[in-house]
Amino acid sequence: MRQKQGANSAQPNRPKHPSHCERMIINIMKKIITVVLAFILTLGMTACSGNKSNSDSSVKFDTVYKVGICNYVDDASLNQIVSNIQKQLKTLGDEKKVTFDISYDNCNTSANVLSQIIANFIADDVDLMVGVATPVAVAMQAATEDNKIPVVFSAVSDPLAAGLVETLEAPGGNVTGTSDYLDTDAIMNLIFAADPKADKIGLLYDVGQDSSTTAIAQAKAYLDKKGVAYIERTGTNVDEVRLAASALVSDGVDAVFTPSDNTIMPAELSIYETLANAGIPHYAGADSFALNGAFLGYGVDYANLGVETANMVADILINKKSPAQTPVKTFDNGTASVNTETCAALGLNFDEISAKFKPYCTKVESVITAESFED
Repeated sequence: MRQKQGANSAQPNRPKHPSHCERMIINIMKKIITVVLAFILTLGMTACSGNKSNSDSSVKFDTVYKVGICNYVDDASLNQIVSNIQKQLKTLGDEKKVTFDISYDNCNTSANVLSQIIANFIADDVDLMVGVATPVAVAMQAATEDNKIPVVFSAVSDPLAAGLVETLEAPGGNVTGTSDYLDTDAIMNLIFAADPKADKIGLLYDVGQDSSTTAIAQAKAYLDKKGVAYIERTGTNVDEVRLAASALVSDGVDAVFTPSDNTIMPAELSIYETLANAGIPHYAGADSFALNGAFLGYGVDYANLGVETANMVADILINKKSPAQTPVKTFDNGTASVNTETCAALGLNFDEISAKFKPYCTKVESVITAESFED
């Protein structure tokens, strides 16, 4: 027996199986090598990406401006503004070799959430705030009275009535911006161009929306002067707006008017069929209403509004322009956007209705219903 054992132990070519401990060490070494190789590969990719043009989103310039953007509510018009502000600031940053570090949030109509968002912007030491819609702009103005952080508003229908500026030409404080002021009489003219015999108009809006206050007063004055009756229906949320729209159908109105109201806009997709099926055209104060199903949207190009807001932000931060001396920018409200699907549902011919509208607009364009859009 001893001789056999000795013979076996003397065989040099027999493979030696690793022990359990050795196998564990080997596996650990393999993992370490894999991690190291991945790290080296990542460094190589990062070095290559540094050679890309300045249009690449990874490029960071030495000069950084921190911009806080707050949106009032998730709706097509305001989202379109935010999207175009962000894209234009990226373009301007690449052109001017600066970085706009953007923080974006949405308060979804909550005053408490809005206050917290603004507090966060201040704590983050932003260089400028952008307030999309009147309630956000007013809250930002109040929060910056002492620290004087510049505020640029967007989609504020009546900045004078809201107390945001002293005059449109010379705002006077740390706040300026872009306005989507609505020519209410122009929309009223369109209603009666389409239906000269209309004798009862529905006014659909949210009484709590500053953007509707002036426009509704102007609509009433126009209709009073013309001797046409009107019925007001209001709502503060989607369910209430649905009920208000159904009530207007029961009221037998010939047409419905809504200003650039930030409560009615998100509800448009829920009411446009109710009105169209009843043969009632809905005229509203923004092209986004038509894109969400209303018969007609009249007013500001919100994509352009966002671009011009971003231009104003860049002018203040890069060129050191004073908000106090930066005029509020207003826009031509001459474009009528007609939803061709709703037009057909109402039994109207697009070409014929366009011919009636053209004397009262700079342009008539066709759109179709879309739940969301950016450009």
